[in-house]
Amino acid sequence: MTDTAPRRRGRPARTGAETGPGARERILDAARTEFAERGYDKTTVRGIAKAAGVDPALVHHYFGTKDEVFAAAIEVSFEPALLVPLILGQGTAGIGERLARYFIGVWENPATRGPLLAVIRSALTHEAAAKVLRGFVLRRLLERIAADLDVPNPKFRAELAASHMIGIAVLRYLIKVEPLASAPPEDIITMVAPTLQRYLTDPGPAAPSSPSGV
Repeated sequence: MTDTAPRRRGRPARTGAETGPGARERILDAARTEFAERGYDKTTVRGIAKAAGVDPALVHHYFGTKDEVFAAAIEVSFEPALLVPLILGQGTAGIGERLARYFIGVWENPATRGPLLAVIRSALTHEAAAKVLRGFVLRRLLERIAADLDVPNPKFRAELAASHMIGIAVLRYLIKVEPLASAPPEDIITMVAPTLQRYLTDPGPAAPSSPSGV
């Protein structure tokens, strides 16, 4: 006998594909794509859920707010850069060249360049995204780099090095300013490495004194 009872309204039952072990990864993949294509402001949790093939409630379950989804996407996108402290841990000799070579290598790799561009593009156009990115960079990257530096003002020095490399990334890969955009990577490394070395190892003062009373 055919069941002709009316279907009740409400949230559809979640399928195994929605709640399986790959759901979280699909959500992150969808989030990176959505932030890249739509920017931070126009990306919604509902849109991310639709792209991932899951219920929006599942996005909230795994990540909470849109800011928290963005932060998680940043962490995945910056995963290669989390190895930077290992580069610094090899000693101070040649640290500028190792850091420049590693950083340029990450950006020259199309697999890692795309997500990083999406993150930076969103941060440049929306303050909430910039705030999340600043918090991640300060907490997960710069503070770890500074911890390995036996010099005055290590955090300030790490920020200088980061600002230098991020500036290169914006001009070369996002805005594509010539001749930087088409310069051979090895030329950039050769020019940049001595500056990074000075930022990170010069024993002289690296920051102005704080104003009195601060």
